[in-house]
Amino acid sequence: MTKIEQEDHEKKGRFVIYENDVFAGEMTYTWAGKTKFIIDHTMVDGKFGGKGFGKLLVMKSVEFAQQNDLKILPLCPFAKKIFDRDKDIQHLLFQ
Repeated sequence: MTKIEQEDHEKKGRFVIYENDVFAGEMTYTWAGKTKFIIDHTMVDGKFGGKGFGKLLVMKSVEFAQQNDLKILPLCPFAKKIFDRDKDIQHLLFQ
């Protein structure tokens, strides 16, 4: 079973993905004020590669942004690629 948990520590946070309770990867972010956050890094452990976990992490941050009226700056190249390809989430971008 795959699950994603969020950890937020005021200035920084992360979304962590687990497969059968085993750490599989994370996407880290930094707050840029109260209404914006920057996706810094997305990483999936090699043994979990090819399962779409990186995209799941980015989309979890999109869900979080939508639910909380937030904007996102994807500095992480992987996250930026997701945003570049999906026109439906580009309204969440901030410059």
